[in-house]
Amino acid sequence: MELFNSLGKRIETFQPVSKDMVRIFTCGPSVYQRSHIGNFRTFLLEDILVRYLEYSGYRVKRGMNFTDIEDKAIQEAARTKTSLAALTEGNIQAFIREMEAMRMRIPDHMPRASQSVDYAADIIERLLDLGVAYWHKDNVYFDPLKYRGFGELYGLDMTQWPAKRRRFHKDTYQGLRWNRGDFVLWHGSEEKAGICWNTKIGRGRPAWNIQDPSMIIQYFNDTLSIYCGGIDNLFRHHDYSRAILESIRPYPMAKFWLHCHHLYVANRKMSKSKGNVYYIDTLRKQGHKLDEIRFFLMYGHYRKRLNFSHKTMGRAVETLRRFKQTVGAIQRQAGAGSDLDSTAAKETKMTFARKMDSDLDVKGAIDNLQLFLSAMDVKRLKPSTASGVIHALRDIDEVLCVIF
Repeated sequence: MELFNSLGKRIETFQPVSKDMVRIFTCGPSVYQRSHIGNFRTFLLEDILVRYLEYSGYRVKRGMNFTDIEDKAIQEAARTKTSLAALTEGNIQAFIREMEAMRMRIPDHMPRASQSVDYAADIIERLLDLGVAYWHKDNVYFDPLKYRGFGELYGLDMTQWPAKRRRFHKDTYQGLRWNRGDFVLWHGSEEKAGICWNTKIGRGRPAWNIQDPSMIIQYFNDTLSIYCGGIDNLFRHHDYSRAILESIRPYPMAKFWLHCHHLYVANRKMSKSKGNVYYIDTLRKQGHKLDEIRFFLMYGHYRKRLNFSHKTMGRAVETLRRFKQTVGAIQRQAGAGSDLDSTAAKETKMTFARKMDSDLDVKGAIDNLQLFLSAMDVKRLKPSTASGVIHALRDIDEVLCVIF
């Protein structure tokens, strides 16, 4: 199996850190608002990755974090006149329900930033002791120039780093650009409870970029085999997380870094400001089934932009319909017999694996299967051959979850 590693920007043969267990961490949702289908595209990639690794014989343990403390969440809670806890809890529960509806595996660990504040304070204290971080007024900032290798994930040209110190105090900034300067780790303040905590480093709240490390260290003490996220996390986020963790640990944060590209709507990036945000229930109200939504979001290479429109959705639905129709005909030919042609099963699985092993090319794997099955003269298939194919497809559907 080969995967494109964002660290190094090249295809590499996948080998886990430990033969006993593949440890994966997902950069989870910021729950200041509901997750839309663009968000779910990324999380579905990770679901398929976990399922395919298990299908391939690996044991997997996965974590996913919830960002429930950040500037945007605080602002949204104020705008809607609700508490931060009520706002984020509602969105977390909606996210989990939709994961289950989409037949996505619930990760083994799902920590929340609000429950990891003391871990964040511990990390910051160590960074301060190391001289990598420093106090400025009430906040703590990280100096990227103190971490060798900063910006390698993105491919940042550090020769362009300004000589004069600059500080960036917001959790997030609009746009996909770089802030060349020191980033905030801790917001010192005297805000009300629920937004501000008493810790060993004082009263305040952890900034966004310290939150992932604070949740990872609770469950994963070794180098992760894979770290996953959306492509936008390559700007001002994953390089920060890597610098933080590797400053306090003498080993790499992750061996492989996988990033999923954006979902666009009618060739425009999905955003609330453009009024082109679609949710899972939006598509369901338009008459689409959950397996159709899942199929559409997976039917495209994860490193390429996927474009949503009623036309592209319709084409995906038709592709799935034809595929299921072909499988149904083979299933009827198999009948209820117990004989099973193991060679047919093996050939079916090999057809699927050729593209899946090539950087998780789900679309290519499905297209390969469709060509393979369509080339069969179903009416002349022996029941045992048909049974072998169906047996293999049932195993494959433990990965895809759209066939049966």
